[in-house]
Amino acid sequence: MTPPRTTMSACIAQQSYSAMIVPRVTGSSAERPLLIIDGDNLAHRAYHSMPKSLKSADGRPINAILGWTNMLVTLWENEQPRSIFVAWDTLGIDTYRHKLWPSYQAGRVFDNAIVRQLDLLPTLAAAFGFSVGKRPGYEADDFMAAAAIAETRRGGRSLLLTTDRDAYQLVSESVTVLAPRAGVRDLVRIGPEQVVERMGVLPEQVPDFKALAGDSSDNIPGAKGIGPKAASSLLLKYGTLEAVLEARTDTIPPGIAEQLRTFKHIVNMQSDVDVELPETAPPDWARAAARLRELGAENLSERIAARAHA
Repeated sequence: MTPPRTTMSACIAQQSYSAMIVPRVTGSSAERPLLIIDGDNLAHRAYHSMPKSLKSADGRPINAILGWTNMLVTLWENEQPRSIFVAWDTLGIDTYRHKLWPSYQAGRVFDNAIVRQLDLLPTLAAAFGFSVGKRPGYEADDFMAAAAIAETRRGGRSLLLTTDRDAYQLVSESVTVLAPRAGVRDLVRIGPEQVVERMGVLPEQVPDFKALAGDSSDNIPGAKGIGPKAASSLLLKYGTLEAVLEARTDTIPPGIAEQLRTFKHIVNMQSDVDVELPETAPPDWARAAARLRELGAENLSERIAARAHA
């Protein structure tokens, strides 16, 4: 049997979390964090918060484009990052996760109106001068992980904007999750202590936790009869999914070890995808305004263009 790791409570006691919540910084650009945005996640929030009647002059839906851009500008002003990296899913193309578990994210159906706008938004992010991560076979999660790890390696800090709790596995002294409650003006800052409070496990245990407890949002069933409380208790005692399986506890139904390992692999954010971090620079307001005009957002284009001369 694998010996138990240091207990979660002991790990927490050994650390001070007084500086884990990254504050807004107003100093030099070298002190500022990189803001990493789950582009699809933010776009869906924008789409459902704006009237679907908003269209361009030629009838194209632009409500997600308008809402997403307004949120992006608000984030830039409030968080004052050194720059922004935007991560995207590639819709309609299976990833390795779907191949491992064909039922992964089954049942997700999006309106055609938002799908059309999701195809356009990465070009708008690039027009702002921000880095974009998008590639068939990978999800936004993977690009977020790769960007956060790359920023940490260069000695920087990252803020990850997403409501997806999978991102909690990335939380550390240098990585904080920003979880929107209402729009992007009301953000909950998630550091290591908050991960423990919300999930009952340490950040590095999040994939193990979700493999055991399941995740209905991704259609991952977990282990039958194991809910969040039981999963947390098992990981508190054994430390990892593998150690739980080696312990052959009666809590885990027989014959599902490989399936649980597959679930953990699915939840793990894969950081081996290549990313290009953005240079430290303000947004290219003029270029973004030009792209907004092309997308049919004339009024917003004028407001963004005005920032180029402010």
